[in-house]
Amino acid sequence: MTKLIVGLGNPGRSYAGNRHNIGFICLRYFARTQGIKFDRKQGLARVGTGAVAGNKLVLARPQTYMNNSGRSVSRLVRKFSVNPQDMLVIHDDLDLPLAKIRVSSGSGSGGHKGISSIIQELGTREFTRIRVGIGRPDKANPGEDDIIDYVLNNFTSEEKKAINQIIPRVSEAVLYLLAEGLTPAMNKFN
Repeated sequence: MTKLIVGLGNPGRSYAGNRHNIGFICLRYFARTQGIKFDRKQGLARVGTGAVAGNKLVLARPQTYMNNSGRSVSRLVRKFSVNPQDMLVIHDDLDLPLAKIRVSSGSGSGGHKGISSIIQELGTREFTRIRVGIGRPDKANPGEDDIIDYVLNNFTSEEKKAINQIIPRVSEAVLYLLAEGLTPAMNKFN
Protein backbone atom coordinates (compact mmCIF):
# COMPACT_ATOMS: atom_id res chain seq x y z
CA MET A 1 0.00 0.00 0.00
CA THR A 2 1.35 3.43 -0.97
CA LYS A 3 1.38 6.36 1.43
CA LEU A 4 1.51 9.93 0.19
CA ILE A 5 3.39 12.56 2.21
CA VAL A 6 2.85 16.13 1.06
CA GLY A 7 4.77 19.19 2.23
CA LEU A 8 2.95 22.44 1.54
CA GLY A 9 4.64 25.61 0.33
CA ASN A 10 5.10 27.88 -2.66
CA PRO A 11 7.46 26.99 -5.51
CA GLY A 12 10.38 29.19 -6.50
CA ARG A 13 13.52 30.56 -4.87
CA SER A 14 11.89 33.78 -3.70
CA TYR A 15 9.60 31.77 -1.37
CA ALA A 16 12.15 29.19 -0.20
CA GLY A 17 12.74 30.58 3.31
CA ASN A 18 9.19 31.86 3.93
CA ARG A 19 7.24 30.85 7.03
CA HIS A 20 4.53 29.50 4.69
CA ASN A 21 7.10 27.06 3.23
CA ILE A 22 7.83 25.12 6.41
CA GLY A 23 6.03 22.10 4.89
CA PHE A 24 8.48 22.07 1.95
CA ILE A 25 11.42 22.60 4.32
CA CYS A 26 10.43 19.74 6.65
CA LEU A 27 9.68 17.34 3.78
CA ARG A 28 12.99 18.11 2.07
CA TYR A 29 14.82 17.32 5.34
CA PHE A 30 12.86 14.05 5.76
CA ALA A 31 13.60 13.04 2.15
CA ARG A 32 17.32 13.74 2.58
CA THR A 33 17.52 11.67 5.78
CA GLN A 34 15.77 8.75 4.03
CA GLY A 35 17.81 8.98 0.81
CA ILE A 36 14.80 9.98 -1.31
CA LYS A 37 15.32 12.45 -4.15
CA PHE A 38 12.66 14.69 -5.68
CA ASP A 39 13.60 13.53 -9.16
CA ARG A 40 10.30 13.67 -11.06
CA LYS A 41 7.45 15.99 -11.88
CA GLN A 42 4.05 14.34 -11.58
CA GLY A 43 0.60 15.54 -10.63
CA LEU A 44 1.70 19.21 -10.66
CA ALA A 45 4.34 18.39 -8.02
CA ARG A 46 8.00 17.60 -7.47
CA VAL A 47 7.90 13.93 -6.47
CA GLY A 48 10.25 11.40 -4.90
CA THR A 49 9.57 7.75 -4.11
CA GLY A 50 11.06 5.27 -1.70
CA ALA A 51 10.35 2.82 1.09
CA VAL A 52 10.52 3.65 4.80
CA ALA A 53 9.52 1.51 7.80
CA GLY A 54 7.95 -1.08 5.48
CA ASN A 55 5.84 1.56 3.70
CA LYS A 56 6.00 2.46 0.03
CA LEU A 57 6.13 6.27 0.02
CA VAL A 58 5.47 9.04 -2.45
CA LEU A 59 6.81 12.38 -1.22
CA ALA A 60 5.42 15.46 -2.95
CA ARG A 61 5.91 19.22 -2.98
CA PRO A 62 3.00 20.72 -4.98
CA GLN A 63 4.07 23.33 -7.52
CA THR A 64 0.62 24.95 -7.79
CA TYR A 65 1.18 27.63 -5.13
CA MET A 66 -0.28 27.19 -1.69
CA ASN A 67 -3.88 28.24 -2.30
CA ASN A 68 -4.29 25.66 -5.10
CA SER A 69 -2.52 22.75 -3.35
CA GLY A 70 -5.65 20.62 -3.70
CA ARG A 71 -5.31 20.53 -7.50
CA SER A 72 -1.94 18.79 -7.16
CA VAL A 73 -2.89 16.59 -4.20
CA SER A 74 -6.07 15.28 -5.85
CA ARG A 75 -4.07 14.32 -8.97
CA LEU A 76 -1.46 12.55 -6.87
CA VAL A 77 -4.10 10.68 -4.87
CA ARG A 78 -5.61 9.40 -8.14
CA LYS A 79 -2.30 8.69 -9.89
CA PHE A 80 -0.87 6.63 -7.03
CA SER A 81 -4.25 5.17 -5.91
CA VAL A 82 -3.81 6.54 -2.40
CA ASN A 83 -6.68 6.52 0.07
CA PRO A 84 -6.83 9.98 1.74
CA GLN A 85 -6.54 8.20 5.13
CA ASP A 86 -3.07 7.09 3.95
CA MET A 87 -1.98 10.65 3.27
CA LEU A 88 0.04 12.95 5.52
CA VAL A 89 0.23 16.71 4.94
CA ILE A 90 2.91 18.84 6.63
CA HIS A 91 2.07 22.54 6.83
CA ASP A 92 2.49 25.80 8.72
CA ASP A 93 0.05 26.85 11.44
CA LEU A 94 -0.38 30.46 12.63
CA ASP A 95 -2.32 29.35 15.71
CA LEU A 96 0.49 27.23 17.13
CA PRO A 97 3.41 28.90 18.90
CA LEU A 98 6.65 29.03 16.93
CA ALA A 99 8.32 25.61 16.56
CA LYS A 100 5.54 23.61 18.24
CA ILE A 101 4.09 20.68 16.34
CA ARG A 102 0.72 18.93 16.44
CA VAL A 103 -0.25 15.65 14.83
CA SER A 104 -3.95 15.52 13.95
CA SER A 105 -6.46 13.93 11.62
CA GLY A 106 -9.88 14.87 10.33
CA SER A 107 -9.93 18.47 11.50
CA GLY A 108 -11.03 21.52 9.52
CA SER A 109 -8.71 23.90 7.71
CA GLY A 110 -8.43 26.46 10.52
CA GLY A 111 -8.38 29.13 7.81
CA HIS A 112 -5.33 27.62 6.06
CA LYS A 113 -6.01 28.12 2.35
CA GLY A 114 -3.79 25.23 1.23
CA ILE A 115 -5.65 22.82 3.52
CA SER A 116 -9.01 24.31 2.43
CA SER A 117 -8.04 23.62 -1.19
CA ILE A 118 -7.12 20.00 -0.39
CA ILE A 119 -10.36 19.39 1.55
CA GLN A 120 -12.40 20.92 -1.29
CA GLU A 121 -10.67 18.91 -4.04
CA LEU A 122 -10.71 15.58 -2.17
CA GLY A 123 -14.17 16.05 -0.70
CA THR A 124 -12.89 14.88 2.69
CA ARG A 125 -10.87 16.12 5.62
CA GLU A 126 -10.05 12.60 6.76
CA PHE A 127 -6.28 12.77 6.32
CA THR A 128 -3.41 13.14 8.77
CA ARG A 129 -1.51 16.36 9.31
CA ILE A 130 1.57 17.56 11.05
CA ARG A 131 1.04 21.22 11.80
CA VAL A 132 4.20 23.24 12.45
CA GLY A 133 3.75 26.39 14.49
CA ILE A 134 4.97 29.63 12.98
CA GLY A 135 3.30 31.94 15.52
CA ARG A 136 1.37 35.07 14.60
CA PRO A 137 2.40 38.60 13.62
CA ASP A 138 3.42 40.63 16.65
CA LYS A 139 0.60 43.11 16.20
CA ALA A 140 -2.75 43.67 17.89
CA ASN A 141 -5.62 42.48 15.65
CA PRO A 142 -3.64 41.76 12.48
CA GLY A 143 -5.71 42.02 9.30
CA GLU A 144 -5.59 39.68 6.33
CA ASP A 145 -2.86 41.77 4.63
CA ASP A 146 -0.74 41.56 7.81
CA ILE A 147 -1.18 37.78 7.88
CA ILE A 148 -0.28 37.41 4.20
CA ASP A 149 2.79 39.60 4.67
CA TYR A 150 3.81 37.57 7.74
CA VAL A 151 3.53 34.11 6.16
CA LEU A 152 5.24 35.25 2.94
CA ASN A 153 8.25 36.60 4.81
CA ASN A 154 11.31 34.65 5.88
CA PHE A 155 11.89 33.49 9.42
CA THR A 156 13.95 35.98 11.45
CA SER A 157 17.38 34.77 12.58
CA GLU A 158 15.97 34.17 16.08
CA GLU A 159 13.02 32.21 14.69
CA LYS A 160 15.38 30.17 12.48
CA LYS A 161 17.19 28.86 15.55
CA ALA A 162 13.93 27.45 16.94
CA ILE A 163 12.77 26.19 13.54
CA ASN A 164 16.08 24.43 12.86
CA GLN A 165 15.54 22.44 16.05
CA ILE A 166 11.96 21.44 15.18
CA ILE A 167 12.67 20.24 11.60
CA PRO A 168 14.34 16.98 12.79
CA ARG A 169 11.48 16.52 15.29
CA VAL A 170 8.95 16.68 12.43
CA SER A 171 10.97 14.01 10.63
CA GLU A 172 10.90 11.90 13.80
CA ALA A 173 7.11 12.35 13.98
CA VAL A 174 6.74 11.18 10.36
CA LEU A 175 8.78 8.04 11.06
CA TYR A 176 6.80 7.37 14.24
CA LEU A 177 3.49 7.81 12.41
CA LEU A 178 4.61 5.33 9.74
CA ALA A 179 5.78 2.75 12.28
CA GLU A 180 3.26 3.14 15.12
CA GLY A 181 0.16 4.84 13.71
CA LEU A 182 -1.87 7.96 14.47
CA THR A 183 -2.91 7.62 18.12
CA PRO A 184 0.54 6.69 19.46
CA ALA A 185 2.05 9.55 17.39
CA MET A 186 -0.48 12.03 18.80
CA ASN A 187 0.28 10.83 22.34
CA LYS A 188 4.02 11.20 21.81
CA PHE A 189 4.22 14.47 19.88
CA ASN A 190 1.24 16.59 20.95
